[in-house]
Amino acid sequence: MVTRGTCGHHRVEDSLRDPSHSLRMTKQRKAYARAGVDVDLGNRLKRRIQTLVRQTHGPQVLGKIGGFGGLFRANFRSMRDPILVSSIDSVGTKLKIAFALDRHDTVGADMVNHCVNDIAVVGARPLFFLDYIGCEKLEPRVFDQLLRGFSRACRAAGCALIGGETAQLPDMYREDEYDLAGCIVGVVDRAKMIDGSTIKPGDVVLGLPSNGLHTNGYSLARKVLFEKMRLNPKTIGKELLRIHKNYQPLLAKVGHGLIKGLAHITGGGLVDNVPRVLPKNCDAVIETKSWRVPRIFQIIQQYGDVDPAEMYQVFNMGIGMVAVVSERDAPRAMSMLEARRIGRIERGKGKTRLKL
Repeated sequence: MVTRGTCGHHRVEDSLRDPSHSLRMTKQRKAYARAGVDVDLGNRLKRRIQTLVRQTHGPQVLGKIGGFGGLFRANFRSMRDPILVSSIDSVGTKLKIAFALDRHDTVGADMVNHCVNDIAVVGARPLFFLDYIGCEKLEPRVFDQLLRGFSRACRAAGCALIGGETAQLPDMYREDEYDLAGCIVGVVDRAKMIDGSTIKPGDVVLGLPSNGLHTNGYSLARKVLFEKMRLNPKTIGKELLRIHKNYQPLLAKVGHGLIKGLAHITGGGLVDNVPRVLPKNCDAVIETKSWRVPRIFQIIQQYGDVDPAEMYQVFNMGIGMVAVVSERDAPRAMSMLEARRIGRIERGKGKTRLKL
């Protein structure tokens, strides 16, 4: 069963029991719409999205669209000890760019890919995804773009879009604005989990390239680009709305055993995310000159007068995913992951050390 709730709906069975109830509800719905919540519009939009949602479904998804809970028939017979892995996240103030450019399909895909990467770091493959849209007013065109972004990214990730909630909250959001959140559930065989426990001094740190800011650091980026530099969002919008890369298909090709640890470089950058996978007695020494930092980060640092070390704690700086492998496996892993060597593991206290 696939859910797509809309806050403020009435129960149809109430109208069937009491003929006069239908007339009363008509008046109530109109009053509710005047208060900012159009229930009928929400129901019409839910019917329109069925094709987009079904495109993400396989035989594991049961039932119909519109129920109270999503049903997913799990089949883990090929796994000896299946472990469910979950994550929840949002797109943050990147949404402000979508508002300014009035383009909304990319942020939907951003949210899916961000969540997919967060569970991919332990070796999990995604099973299903649920979204939440909170808005000032339900705008059909915007809603359609968001759902198209969710659907496209879920199909690419082999992940079922199994449910969601759309809340019309006119007193909570600014006019023409909304917020997004997404929850993902995946699975990994316990014996094939990637947890960083075998990382040791002498291992190699590899960097998989990002394609821009992904979904982090936009509060600082917007302040520098729009307030200090006074750039028009439309002149740089294409760069800022680049879709957060999904690394899971690439990581899945490598297979179990080659990768010792993975870190998704999101908020906190290389400074705070790499230590999340390090043993307490190991440091990751990152050679920041081993790759070319994309121009967008150079501009933000220069015109924002941001300390170089802080840049690597706020932004991904061109590295969207980090993998730790043995020295022996490094050449093969670099080829398979389309990655470059950006550092090494040394004895330490579980920190990232930048070589600027």
